Amino acid sequence: MQRFFALFAALSALLFTSCARDGSAPLTKAPSQVTIFTGGPVYTGVNGAEPVEAVAIANGVILAVGSRELVVDSAGGDPEIVDLGGAALYPGFTDAHAHLLGIGLRELTLNLEEVGSIAELVSIVEANVQHTGENETVYGRGWIETGWPEGRMPTRDDLDPVSPDNPVLLTRADGHALVANSATLDAAGITDETPDPDGGKIERDETGRATGILIDNAQGLVRGLLGETSEAKKREAYAKASEVYTSYGWTGIHAMSVDPANVDMIETLSEQGALKLRVYNSIDQSGLDALIESGPRASENGHVITRAIKLYMDGALGSRGAALMEPYSDRPDTSGLLLMKKEEAMPVLNKALEAGVQVNTHAIGDRGNKLLLDWYEETFAAHPDKTDLRWRDEHTQILRTEDIPRYAELGVIASMQPSHAIGDLYFAPDRLGADRLAGAYAWRSLIDAGAIIAGGSDAPVERGDPLIEFYAAVARRGLDGYQDENWRPEEAVTRAEALKIFTLWPAYASFQEDTLGAIEPGKRADFTVFSKDIMTVPEEEILSAKPVMTVVDGEIVFRAE
Repeated sequence: MQRFFALFAALSALLFTSCARDGSAPLTKAPSQVTIFTGGPVYTGVNGAEPVEAVAIANGVILAVGSRELVVDSAGGDPEIVDLGGAALYPGFTDAHAHLLGIGLRELTLNLEEVGSIAELVSIVEANVQHTGENETVYGRGWIETGWPEGRMPTRDDLDPVSPDNPVLLTRADGHALVANSATLDAAGITDETPDPDGGKIERDETGRATGILIDNAQGLVRGLLGETSEAKKREAYAKASEVYTSYGWTGIHAMSVDPANVDMIETLSEQGALKLRVYNSIDQSGLDALIESGPRASENGHVITRAIKLYMDGALGSRGAALMEPYSDRPDTSGLLLMKKEEAMPVLNKALEAGVQVNTHAIGDRGNKLLLDWYEETFAAHPDKTDLRWRDEHTQILRTEDIPRYAELGVIASMQPSHAIGDLYFAPDRLGADRLAGAYAWRSLIDAGAIIAGGSDAPVERGDPLIEFYAAVARRGLDGYQDENWRPEEAVTRAEALKIFTLWPAYASFQEDTLGAIEPGKRADFTVFSKDIMTVPEEEILSAKPVMTVVDGEIVFRAE
């Protein structure tokens, strides 16, 4: 007999709530039409629970879960029936690490995700220059050279013949490097003698000539050429990001590195209905003092919450900016870059902890992750009265094996993006050598050690498709099915764990596990519906599933035609 849960005895007498802006007295809504989703397996995400047949909701709240007969009987009256048509329903998938504005801008600017060679990149630039005004900057993002036939990054010498006058800035997929042409370097005043900025690197060839590749903080030397993104363009980008992400099946996003000046806009767009998914903001460090003064804030509809800051420890592995304990195996002249100094970081960490602000810090290399844990631990020890902090390590990509148990011991959440592994593991053995792969993308080892993993995509670094992320977590194979011993197949997770990684654990990582992350009476009605049962189909079929429906707070915000 299927399990059945009923929240209240009389649905007609219910009152339901949503968050107030300051998180205090909730707003009250009158009861409304009961809606029942049925016609396909319903995975509740509750530990040990089997799939059920139906879920009833009203006013954005889950009322009952169980067999179709019992749920329909409990609803009484004339409930609206949403027929799943055999598709499978899950708790709402949440991307626990992505860049909301970047996702939208990717759709509105030059998207270089599918570029397969330097030659193709140059052709795209040439075509765009022909339609660009005099002295206007050509900007694009998404290229990644691993797998290109040329076997190297593009340089200014590749771009100059097709763009002698217009500045060109093309950001690598990871956002930690870009290639600029000579017109850009000249406009920014970068010469062969320009010193590397702190936390950045101007790549140079064997003669000392700048190649046009700028890594991490060195990118700031040319950012001014892009100008400020207009308010209208931001609003368009946020709305586009919402459209794209809900069509993928995401009901929520943990938005990283948010400009504090954009929070009001994000809240307004949400309240106006232009931004249809939930947003949990980690703002730039520049907004810390204002966040401390205001305290955690939420939009009137409760869909946008801001209570965290985002810091950066190091760069990315692909551009060799991730901070390693030992030099890169394929570039022994560098061990990566640290983007924070301890004397600068500790006052920020202590101030945030004292004020109850969550800290989410980017760390990729084994040295970057070790230092982050060290600094977190020192901060925690100085404030033993502060508990339930839920500070996060964003990426947690390359670890010393001895550091893996420290996440559970310290209560640090590992915020990880499974697709990074199935992309990076084509080149990570070259960067790291075989031995350091033992602690690379170590999902299984972290879970076994008691850690919580909040799963995300890091879009627009990656595509941002929840089905790719789920597949990567459980298959640990390339999208083409490739895998070898360097990929450490034993680090894959179970499907039940993968479901938690994208539902319940992101809810916990954003202090929302009491209202989100599982399909239980009393929680908000956030659902993701896929055409196939990704909990049971063969691994390779996960990638052929399609988003069918996305439900946020009981509203169907996306429905496939």
